[in-house]
Amino acid sequence: MVPLNFIEPGRRVRLIRVWGRGISERLAEMGLHPGSDLRVVRNSFSGPLVVEVKGVQVALGGGVSSRIYVEVIGE
Repeated sequence: MVPLNFIEPGRRVRLIRVWGRGISERLAEMGLHPGSDLRVVRNSFSGPLVVEVKGVQVALGGGVSSRIYVEVIGE
């Protein structure tokens, strides 16, 4: 497992765990929950990170993306 904010753009990942109850609930409302497959669209390693889940792009702040743990599943 690695924090989402360490993943390069273009990589596909599976969400494994979210640290923080409030964050977990908010992300689930956006379709981001354990088992979700994501594609990192943009990550400049500072500022917002953009992921795509089920065809929808979602921007996440650095603090939030550092609490999302994923495993890489493809390019």
